[in-house]
Amino acid sequence: MTAKPKTVLVVDDSVFMRDIIKDIFGAGGFSVIGEAGNGVEAVERYKELKPDLVTMDLVMPDRSGIEATREILKADTSALVVMCSAHGQETMVMEAIEAGAADFIVKPPRAEEVLAVVRKVLGVA
Repeated sequence: MTAKPKTVLVVDDSVFMRDIIKDIFGAGGFSVIGEAGNGVEAVERYKELKPDLVTMDLVMPDRSGIEATREILKADTSALVVMCSAHGQETMVMEAIEAGAADFIVKPPRAEEVLAVVRKVLGVA
């Protein structure tokens, strides 16, 4: 019997970026069970779906990825959040790690890098 694929919530204010990330996860054998376009939606969708992992955009309208990460971790201390940030946002990435993010991915995402980081965070081969 094969293991159930790990579930992922993809959060990014760019539909284009969400589609790229969803394609990477699909090809990597993960199950994308939801998506959100801002930090407020991210927190709501997390509580509703309880995914194994969240990819979180750093800069979004309504609530930043850092604020949303803090809120998700307050609701569920075992939540795994991987931040996604563009080049040049190193100070914000450090803030995200301090907020509880497990790791980060640099945009634009490369499939092998995304999958390597996510597998490491989830502890799967």
